[in-house]
Amino acid sequence: MRLLSLLLPALLLTACSAGSAAPADPGVAGVVRTDGLSHDHRSGPLTYDTSPPVGGVHSPAWLACDAYTTAVPLENAVHSLEHGGIWFAYRPDLPADQVARLTAFRDESDASREYVLVSPYPGLRAPVVALTWGLSLDVQDAADPRLQQFLTTYVGGDQGGEKGAPCRTRGLTPAQAEQLLREG
Repeated sequence: MRLLSLLLPALLLTACSAGSAAPADPGVAGVVRTDGLSHDHRSGPLTYDTSPPVGGVHSPAWLACDAYTTAVPLENAVHSLEHGGIWFAYRPDLPADQVARLTAFRDESDASREYVLVSPYPGLRAPVVALTWGLSLDVQDAADPRLQQFLTTYVGGDQGGEKGAPCRTRGLTPAQAEQLLREG
């Protein structure tokens, strides 16, 4: 409870908008769109209809957009997507050079440093899945040029209805997020 009381003021600075429309298809080949996602906040562990999730009910606290070497709490990662975050999820057995390539996307611009999340995701349906609110793209290799196109098109965007909300700053670390989930 103490963690939640410390974070509540920061959480109140960013109110989620309800019913934001998903963006029009920008022409990134292979992007799958999911509409009608809830923007509601709920504490505790949640389940999602898609794996990895592209939106829906999520934690009131977002995960700091960064590069992680372990799986991250979905409930908080989804909130980061709502802020315009891009999540490059990858299979844990992805070769190190491909993980490094995904992590390098974070260093391309101020926006990507603020809004890109990279993490392993056990049981992923493709070697790499790029996600943002309501949209996903499965690729077989981190060198696929559509990843750059996805990033350029959506990073820091309004597809989640909260353009300009922080993602990296004032976000939780995975350990803080896990503790918050346990306190539920």
